[in-house]
Amino acid sequence: MALDKTVSRRRVLQLMGGAAAVGTLAACGGNGGGSSSSGGQLKVIGAGSQEAGLRKALDDYKKANADFDFNLSFSPADQLQTALRAQLAAGNAPDMHAVYPGNGSAMSMVQLSKANLLTDLSAQSWTQKIPDGFKGAFQQDGKTFIFSPGTSVLGAIYNKKAFAAAGVEPPTTWSELLTVCDKLKKKGIVPIALGAQTPWVTQLIDYALVPGTVYAKNPDFDDKMIAGNASFGDSGWADAMDKYLELQKKGFFNDNPNGTTYEQATSMVGTGKAAMAVQVSAVLQAFRDASPSPDDLGMFPFPATDVAADNWIPGGIVVGIAVSAKSKKAEQAKKFIEYCGQPEVVSAWSQAVACVPLYSDGDAKVDPVLTSFLPYLKDNKAVPFMDQRWPNAEVQPTHFAVVQELLGGKTTVQGALKKMDEAYRKTA
Repeated sequence: MALDKTVSRRRVLQLMGGAAAVGTLAACGGNGGGSSSSGGQLKVIGAGSQEAGLRKALDDYKKANADFDFNLSFSPADQLQTALRAQLAAGNAPDMHAVYPGNGSAMSMVQLSKANLLTDLSAQSWTQKIPDGFKGAFQQDGKTFIFSPGTSVLGAIYNKKAFAAAGVEPPTTWSELLTVCDKLKKKGIVPIALGAQTPWVTQLIDYALVPGTVYAKNPDFDDKMIAGNASFGDSGWADAMDKYLELQKKGFFNDNPNGTTYEQATSMVGTGKAAMAVQVSAVLQAFRDASPSPDDLGMFPFPATDVAADNWIPGGIVVGIAVSAKSKKAEQAKKFIEYCGQPEVVSAWSQAVACVPLYSDGDAKVDPVLTSFLPYLKDNKAVPFMDQRWPNAEVQPTHFAVVQELLGGKTTVQGALKKMDEAYRKTA
């Protein structure tokens, strides 16, 4: 699709320090060919949401460097968090691999750098271009450990034909959203596809709602949490989870969300069986691939309140790449990352994964479907993905689990938030 909308670097800076441990889809990678003359292939494991950008960058770099070769594969989020994390600790990890910005998961930059599992990239020239507001997503103790091309937003990816069939438009308030869902359901269209069997998907509706139910009223909520002066249970998180369950109780999800995968939900929206799914823009291409008419897919901010002006959006640095500290091909991998830091490569990768480039030589092009999100960036109504400032790697998997329990009727909102508060207060 042609990219004809632009956003200035100033607008990009409105997203302060976002990071996400979201959004990988199961995928099988190819490789770059046979062994190279410089000591064999560089082994690379990426997150599925990186595929379009990472594969292009590797292919383009190989064309320009005859002595470079790679073997590329992709893993789903749960395998990145477990199997790859174990490989890193054991010293048999790939040379270069996906890493989540900031903190909050076992494969986050902070957790891995603290364990001395990542190579320092601070000497590379592109690191000087990281905007101040984003440094927390890239750096630990003043050192840069990952590369990421830009910022992803989170909202509703929707099928325009399904909306047209029900005679509805993208809603701007919570009540409008309920009305839209009701009309879609009466037309025999699943309003919201939810693949909660895939753990990382469970968090996304909460992440879409919490900016409006928590941060719009209390922008310093994270600081209060760190200081021990706030909790999940006594905050707008409860309102967000109540709304999550309201969507389920009204029958606005597909049957058995806990038995539905991310891939199945993606297919439902792409084919029009379902009208929308709450997702990060970085996986927009997967929805287009699942659709016979990719141009029929759009995206809009998912409203959390009945006052449109009080709705905020979540956004964060997309999953990045890093070099294993124990890689024997670290110099090769570092040269590739230095290449990725060039503005034209940042721009190309960002376009491939539908995100706003981290920096550019001028105005940065963004996918036209993200147009409705740009005013939120301009007006400073965007907050990082929630996990970015969580203090440990316990809260996120707890969040995954309690949402599945909520959807399965095995806990209450307060019971779920109590578990999250307990996980938040754990110390290493």
